[in-house]
Amino acid sequence: MSYKTIVAIIQTPGDNERLLQAIVPLASRLGSHIVGVHAEALPMPIESGMVMPDVEFVTTASEANRSRAAALEAHFSARLADAAISSEWRAVESFSGDSAVAARAAARTADLIIASEASDDTSNNADTDALLYDTGRPLLLVPVAGMKEGPFAKVLVAWNGTREAARAAFDALPFIVEAEETTVVTVDAGTELVNSASQLAAALARHGANASVIELAAKGRPVADVIAAQVQMSAADLLVMGAYGHSRLREFLFGGVTRSLLEAMPVATFMSR
Repeated sequence: MSYKTIVAIIQTPGDNERLLQAIVPLASRLGSHIVGVHAEALPMPIESGMVMPDVEFVTTASEANRSRAAALEAHFSARLADAAISSEWRAVESFSGDSAVAARAAARTADLIIASEASDDTSNNADTDALLYDTGRPLLLVPVAGMKEGPFAKVLVAWNGTREAARAAFDALPFIVEAEETTVVTVDAGTELVNSASQLAAALARHGANASVIELAAKGRPVADVIAAQVQMSAADLLVMGAYGHSRLREFLFGGVTRSLLEAMPVATFMSR
């Protein structure tokens, strides 16, 4: 198994550069085909004094949309062509102008989706929730600070024994197998969960992974803080976890690792649902 088709969500010029820095070494290593998806918001007509659609506004806005999309495509395609990576570009106009929402159909036929972590400028952030909850495909989030080149050396798998956690662990196998070490982490686990964590590590090892288990105690701390602290202490460069919840806030992991953890996470985060 490998990630032969990767859909990249390009919402802004910053996303384009950040993701290309991650995609070029990743696709070169895995022999992947990259599909870049970008959306622009459909111009909304403004009524003129004669209560007619402002045609000039619509025309000007459409031209600006095409110009932005063309600039992003040129940069994206040139970088991948220089690296001899197979790629294609899909630009659309939609009511939301959200590249993640627009990419859902394409993402359902991909092995992996890659997108940027949310930035402070929330008005330009793509709705990555739509990718997780509407595509059935795994998502790799690249932190704002960027992602290391080459294989992930240390992978941390957050484990609570659920379907979502299992899906994430096995969807991440291509990264786990090439890592130097993988640690399956439980928090405040009982005997049953500890046993299942050991069974997961054994299953990953059969694929060739160097996997072990660590049991952590929250001691009153939020699980999000426990996981984040372990990522930092272990110098992990990839966090693998299941995506949970149904509310717009989309809580992750054990119901306690929220979007605030994802925004602050300094390493790449791999999620499945």
